[in-house]
Amino acid sequence: MKFDFHKELVRIWGYAVELYRDGHQDACQFPIEEDVPFLESIGMNRMDVFDFAEDWVRMGEPDLAVFLLIHEQRKDYFWETQKKVPSTQVLDPTSLPAKNESLHGIVWLPRIIPKARAKLRGELDPNTMYCCGGDRNFFRTNQIHPAEFLRIVKRAGDDDQSIAQWVLNRKNETE
Repeated sequence: MKFDFHKELVRIWGYAVELYRDGHQDACQFPIEEDVPFLESIGMNRMDVFDFAEDWVRMGEPDLAVFLLIHEQRKDYFWETQKKVPSTQVLDPTSLPAKNESLHGIVWLPRIIPKARAKLRGELDPNTMYCCGGDRNFFRTNQIHPAEFLRIVKRAGDDDQSIAQWVLNRKNETE
């Protein structure tokens, strides 16, 4: 893998956006087969591309930069932590805490922590997106970049309390 893998991701994202705008709006039939081997080499899959293209076309966010930064975190985790071996686990979306649950008064935090861990590990099920509309609202409310949150979750491991404390500290810095 060359150091400039991001250029291939830019091309794929642009192509996916074009495909979605042209009516290819079924994730299972999204015609990017030729790009799947590259995506898999950096720990991504078809849904990683489809979800971001769909939300960009329909809602105007997340943009290309966010897509790249999030998937840089995923690639690093895949290469460094997983040693390029994909996980065989898949997050059960019914196991996620309710959208209105809170941790230390921070709504959505109990839900986004396991989603972030699953994103890092490549374990999101096809119906769950990291950086969906609800996640984006959490990030805006708490002044956190989605890729930055992945980095904090990676560093914290299984320590939810340190993640919550980091979010509280960030919130206090920006108020």
